[in-house]
Amino acid sequence: MSETPAPTPRSVLVLGGARSGKSAFAEDLAVRAGGRVRYLATAVPDPADHDFAERIAAHRGRRPAGWSTIESADPTAVLLEAMPSPPPVTLIDDIGTWLTARIDAREAWDAPRGTVAPDTDALVAAVAAYTGDLVIVSPEVGMGVIPATRSGRLFRDEIGTLNQRLAQVCDEAFLVVAGLPLRLE
Repeated sequence: MSETPAPTPRSVLVLGGARSGKSAFAEDLAVRAGGRVRYLATAVPDPADHDFAERIAAHRGRRPAGWSTIESADPTAVLLEAMPSPPPVTLIDDIGTWLTARIDAREAWDAPRGTVAPDTDALVAAVAAYTGDLVIVSPEVGMGVIPATRSGRLFRDEIGTLNQRLAQVCDEAFLVVAGLPLRLE
């Protein structure tokens, strides 16, 4: 009798606008992948920002109790760590808050485009090299008006380029609109 081969790990990029349902869809994908789930929460909470604290609380409230969570995670560092066997499904939520933190850390809001390239290059390489199941949530912000501020345009341009690069190294990509996922090809 032959053994059934283990499923091939896959990586999925989930894009969507604010309140589109992208996180809930990504969480469902992680559950359907089976096994343990490791949730990388990339936001760095500001105690004075009560609205953002409510968003974080809503995300925490949706997560099953059995999931392990790494708060204020650096996804690049975590993806490069040695993995237990079998590896958990890793869900990163989200790349937009991670990118904002990297722009802040490099004081790049007024710097030339590409100042955060070392960070984004390292993230894309870590995603490409990761051998476990991976679900990545990222905002799609390029479908609206052109931001009036330089910082808004910088973020829009950097996340747009990063999303393209992540989509190239992931096995699948979805765009979530009004809670409905659309598979991108």
